[in-house]
Amino acid sequence: MIKIGSKLKELRKVEGLTQSQLADILKISRVNYTRYETDVSRPDFETLVAIADYYEISLDELFNRGI
Repeated sequence: MIKIGSKLKELRKVEGLTQSQLADILKISRVNYTRYETDVSRPDFETLVAIADYYEISLDELFNRGI
């Protein structure tokens, strides 16, 4: 399983957001977002794109590829 939880947490903290605030921005539940940060589950493709778009980064950056 690809793990991106620590990257998601790092990005969120840099922006000064709570999990609830980011979940609202992404239009998902806080519980689901928490599962992503803890690597319990993985975001679907649309959510990954929304996260990358929000942070204005590429999916490669989100997955720490080629950095």
